[in-house]
Amino acid sequence: MKNYMVFDVGGSMIKFAVMTENGDFIEKGELPVSETEFTIFQESIVQTVLENKIKHQVAGIAFSCPGGVESETGIIGGSSALPFIHGPNFKEIFGTATNLPVELENDANCAALGEVWKGAAKTNENVLFTIIGTGIGGAVIKDRRIHKGANLHGGEIGYMVMQVVEEDGKPAFQTWSQLAATGALVKKVAKRKGIDPKELNGKKIFQAAEEGDTICLEEIDAFYLRLAQGIYNIQYVYDPEKIIIGGAISNREDLIEQIYKKLDILLESVMAAKVRPVIEQCQYKNDANLIGALYHYLQCQKAESVEA
Repeated sequence: MKNYMVFDVGGSMIKFAVMTENGDFIEKGELPVSETEFTIFQESIVQTVLENKIKHQVAGIAFSCPGGVESETGIIGGSSALPFIHGPNFKEIFGTATNLPVELENDANCAALGEVWKGAAKTNENVLFTIIGTGIGGAVIKDRRIHKGANLHGGEIGYMVMQVVEEDGKPAFQTWSQLAATGALVKKVAKRKGIDPKELNGKKIFQAAEEGDTICLEEIDAFYLRLAQGIYNIQYVYDPEKIIIGGAISNREDLIEQIYKKLDILLESVMAAKVRPVIEQCQYKNDANLIGALYHYLQCQKAESVEA
């Protein structure tokens, strides 16, 4: 059985694991991440790979990274909290340094693939994965593979325009991220309370609501309604078998129940459309990116061997 080095590159740390081709973990660890220098980033990863290459007979390297990952070229476009990772060719740099094949994919896409391979969508072919955090991200799974779209924006559901308001006599459009992300909930509560949003987070708001805070209760109710509205739209755009929700909010035990309550209200008011989306929470939480990065690697290598 072959083993692989898998890295999940985040804004504050790099999670890594040695994994079997079946997706089982042999070892796990973390590396600090430099916020300014690719050289330091590169050296820490290469050193980690070389330390494990012979010990665990590592056959390849898989990356989960933020940004607009071009899997075929090995270059990351777009932007993220780590500007220095955008531009360098990961396949060439890390492949040359370790003499191992390298594959990389966007972190949201990896989280979705992890759930498709081993988690909440392991029996499904077509799934929409939603990550709710400071903003809203997502991934489209078609035939158990990532659908990226013509401009690598497939799954960028947070950009859906959900509401139009007037500002200075002109229409202003608000996206799903601006209205229904956890970050949006924090901003709305902070504005109503007249405090700095930095003093709040989602956990504090839900705790205050449980203690009877009226503002928090009202904004959470509106938050669930906006989530339901976006999920309804996704269902009728793509019609997936399931919509899977990830992000810290997915840890709430009543999340799905609350969204369904709002969806049922919405469905009652729309005469023609009656498909009730199937919603589930992600299963693998913090490990989904690692599992999905490996699954993406195996898919790519299999495709290459078939073409050869």
